Parts: sequence; structure tokens; C-alpha cells
Amino acid sequence: MDRRAFLKSTAAAAVLPWPSAFAAAEWRSYEVTTRVEILKPQGITRVWLPLPLIEDTPWQRSYGNQWSGNAARAQILPDGKYGATMLYAEWNAGMPVLELTSRFSTRDHAVELSRPRNDAERLSAAERAFFTAPTELIPTDGIVRESATAIVKNTRGEVNKARAIYDWVVENTFRDAKVRGCGWGDIKSMLETRNFGGKCGDLNAMFVGLARSVGVPARDVYGLRVARSAHGYASLGVGTPNVTRAQHCRAEFFAPGYGWVPVDPADVRKVVLEEPPGQLAIGDPKVTAARKRLFGSWEMNWLAYNMGHDIKLPNSSGSTLPYLMYPNGETGGTRLDQLDPDAFKYTITARPASA
Repeated sequence: MDRRAFLKSTAAAAVLPWPSAFAAAEWRSYEVTTRVEILKPQGITRVWLPLPLIEDTPWQRSYGNQWSGNAARAQILPDGKYGATMLYAEWNAGMPVLELTSRFSTRDHAVELSRPRNDAERLSAAERAFFTAPTELIPTDGIVRESATAIVKNTRGEVNKARAIYDWVVENTFRDAKVRGCGWGDIKSMLETRNFGGKCGDLNAMFVGLARSVGVPARDVYGLRVARSAHGYASLGVGTPNVTRAQHCRAEFFAPGYGWVPVDPADVRKVVLEEPPGQLAIGDPKVTAARKRLFGSWEMNWLAYNMGHDIKLPNSSGSTLPYLMYPNGETGGTRLDQLDPDAFKYTITARPASA
């Protein structure tokens, strides 16, 4: 049975430092395909696949989603709180197969922080409250607020507070290759144990939680790397069309006069650990260049899915998810391991495409 839907809203040290983050950026188009095959179905089987942001942004445009397979039911559903959308499919029997293709364009994203703009986006009081609220794994009181207060000290203004928190995360955390997937972002435990190791889901959650706790609106943005880095960083892109394990979350903070500002301290730590030859010093030119650019800009060789936390999967009796960045599924009432694509089973591929 075919189900189709289209959603459309309006290297090396020689290349360092990165080109100007504020140069005119060109749009690049991609196609990402996720294929799911449940190997040992039992009773009713359900699958939830994250979809690209529905709303167009200055740095990403969606051109729709198309799917096929043998599902008895398939539809696009929202999470109900954050605007995260997913393809939901259900089977009553048989060997479930589902293939989803999403088309989109991206361009590099940068915010000029040297001076505020009169036309910058504004947040309402309700929006500000929403983006400074705690989540299940990202509290904003107790040790989180105490830590953030010590970090920002007497600093004033959202940009300066965010810069202090960004620098603290870069200088005090580390990327831990042993962590499964992207990490779940349990920042309270990280601060209590003073174990500051993790991956992007941990380190960027640390930035978001610390920022929120001192009144700076912030959010995680969950997504997937889809192409190589154009700036000579092997660690900040993917080298093959197979992007099954290329999930990556980023972060943003909001500042009056600037709007939402992109940051990614976790990727600075990824450069430290993984950029050849590995285990670079914090003062290495590659790290210094990445640290400078990743406060205020993103290279958009990456697809953004959503900004959701504490996701309750529709029609599932299972527990909530810290975020929706991986394919999820369950069969016979048992949740499948989203971090084990070989057993699940799913593959994700990405390729350049025409708009």
C-alpha cells in the first residue's frame, strides 16, 4: 500500500580559519531516505520516524515527505507540545516494511552579534516562559541554577551570559566516545557527579539548561548530519551516503535585538577528540577556529528535525522520550532499541538533490 503526503510551509589546517560566517550563503538541496524492516514482529507493530521541520526558516526549507510500504495505517502526527512531527505507521500482521524520503534545502546560518537589529524577532512573555521552562532531564533549579549563577557571575545581557556558559561548556566538558548514541542529556546527574563527559545530547543540553536557569531562553535542535563539512573538518560531517548513525543535536539561545542565535559547544569538543590526529589541545588552531564559529553560526550540512523534549509517542504505552531524533518502534508491546539500527532494523541514507 502506498501512502504519500507532501508538507510545504510558506581539512586541513590550510583551510583555517573558516570563511566569513556572514558571507552570502547558497541553498543546497538534499534527499534523506529512511528504510525500516522489523525483523521479528509480534502482534501489532508500530513505528515513529522524525520528520524535518515543517515551518521554513532562514536556514532550512522543507519540500515534502513521501513514503511507501505495507503498513495498514500511516499518517503524519504532531507531538502536541513542541510542534515536532513524525510519520506514524502501524501493522497488524506480516513483515513490516516502510520507506520514507524527505526532501529539503539548507544554507549556512549565522547571526551577526556585533550590533543588534531593529527588525530582529521578538518573544512574547508566553514564549519566553516556554523556552526558560525545565524539562524532565533539564531542570532549572537547584544545582543547575547554582552552577549557572557561578558561571555568569555579574554578567549582564543574554549574549554575554550565553557566551560565558558556552565557554564554560567548551572548557569543562569532554566528548565521551563510550556514551551510546548522542546521550540523553541528564544534566543534573552530570553536575552532581561532576562527570562532564557525554555527547551532543548531553553537552548541548548542558548549555540549554544552564542558560534557561538564569533567564536566557534556549532550546536544543535535534537533527542529522547529511554531508561533509566544507571547511576541512572530517569530524563535523559524514563521508558516505550512509548516515544511519549520524544523528546530531545543536542548540540556540534567544537575545533581544538578535533573535535566535545558533551555537554548538558539543561540536567544539568533537573537534578536540576526533579531528585528526585526535586528542587536540584546546588551543589548537582547528579547535580555536571551530570555537569561534560555533558561537553564532552553524554549517548547514545538517538536517533539523525538531526542538522537542519529553516526547510522548502517539499510540504508545511506553515511556516518554527525552527527544525524537532516531527512528522509534515497538512490536508486541515492547519498545525496540532506537540506538541499535542493525537489530531494529533501519538504515538512513542521504544524497544531494535538486530543489
